[in-house]
Amino acid sequence: MSFESFGLSAALLRAVSEQGYSVPTPIQTQAIPAILQGQDILASAQTGTGKTAGFTLPLLQRLSAVPDKGKARRPRALVLTPTRELAAQVNLSVKNYSRHLPISSVEIYGGVSINPQISKLRQGVDVIVATPGRLLDHVNQRTVDLSAIEILVLDEADHMLDMGFINDIKKVLARLPKQKQTLLFSATFSNEIKQLASGLLKSPVQIEVARVNSAAENIEQIVHPVDHKRKPDLLSYVIGKHNMHQVLVFTRTKHRANRLVDHLGKDGIHAAAIHGNKSQGARTKALADFKTGKVRVLVATDIAARGLDIRQLPHVINYELPNVAEDYVHRIGRTGRAGHDGEARSLVCVDEHKLLSDIERVLKRKLPQDVIPGYEPDPSIKAVPIQNGRGGRSSSGHNSNRNNNQRNSDQRNNQSNKSERQNARSNSGQNKNSRNNNSTPKAGAGKRSKPQRDGSAAAPSLYSKAPRNRRSGNHTSP
Repeated sequence: MSFESFGLSAALLRAVSEQGYSVPTPIQTQAIPAILQGQDILASAQTGTGKTAGFTLPLLQRLSAVPDKGKARRPRALVLTPTRELAAQVNLSVKNYSRHLPISSVEIYGGVSINPQISKLRQGVDVIVATPGRLLDHVNQRTVDLSAIEILVLDEADHMLDMGFINDIKKVLARLPKQKQTLLFSATFSNEIKQLASGLLKSPVQIEVARVNSAAENIEQIVHPVDHKRKPDLLSYVIGKHNMHQVLVFTRTKHRANRLVDHLGKDGIHAAAIHGNKSQGARTKALADFKTGKVRVLVATDIAARGLDIRQLPHVINYELPNVAEDYVHRIGRTGRAGHDGEARSLVCVDEHKLLSDIERVLKRKLPQDVIPGYEPDPSIKAVPIQNGRGGRSSSGHNSNRNNNQRNSDQRNNQSNKSERQNARSNSGQNKNSRNNNSTPKAGAGKRSKPQRDGSAAAPSLYSKAPRNRRSGNHTSP
């Protein structure tokens, strides 16, 4: 099957060709015809399978086929996303595919000044791509009119529910026309998603192109057992030994992401952090520098687990396993996209053995383990309960149920709609979410602290020295 077989306009086919695509993916093959027929969609697909184009192309086809004849150009399509990065990514796809059409779009999210968004809306747009909190700010300030929306897309709906956006979503839905086409895309068909879909979708076409919570087969997954305090050293060693470039590293907290950037820098590895305490400008720059190769390693919290589209990203490393097993799939899904091979490594200490078991149960298979000489874990070290986010309750990783797990502090405190509204009112272009700012040290500031279980101990340059054997104190060859 080809894109021509869908009956897309010449302008859209030209844009698809310019993006370098010729054969539709499975999710596109099933979703595009149904959307073109005006049907509601409930779709689940692996990350990186091309679902953004799967709803963007037919959305643009439908809008362009019946131009808006009203004098005031009101938005006709709305795409809701959980994070700013995903909103920017989706809007970029809209712009790329509509470049030969008389259709305009705008991305709306917090962390930046609201004034340029207001100016764009006043000029008239056809498509809005937004995070729920900032969109509600526009609604409350009466700077956006949603009464003409014909197509609603909920992208990464499960992630929006996890982040507590359900009330905001309901408030947005109350502003939309009852008669509209609704497209709901989710990584999983959880009970919460099914409940949302039952009250929102009308006789939806259900699409599921991959087993729920399955990782792409072209991603090689490896587990490196290691003591917690030796994780920073091992991370630098693995990156240096394999001469890795463009490595996405995941931590559980913002605080640790900053400290890890500091550690990597002292080992001669240029790194940057991206998390909720960073201003939107800093996050955008870090991601841009990472894509262009100016930054070798991007250290991120789960704010980046979904929504980062980096073509041919070769390496993902879980410096710490996520508290929720399903998030592992979304993390490693940043690599192995669009059919390219990828590699996902996880540094696992004794504290995370139960989290690893939860992940393997979700994947329905055991992950291969590779103990690196010189970094063998000490069997006498006992597991210590893992904090579910800074200041959260203790957990030994025994519960991977999303309803019972306290969400990661980055998502809970920095992606909530309260933060979005605070950012909107500030108009300063800075992330004003300050509840955690005062306690988060800047990466690279001050002297390195004493060894802690969070891996902040000083490490020798791993480009000039072999790993030190902890028991004997002698150097060993990897």
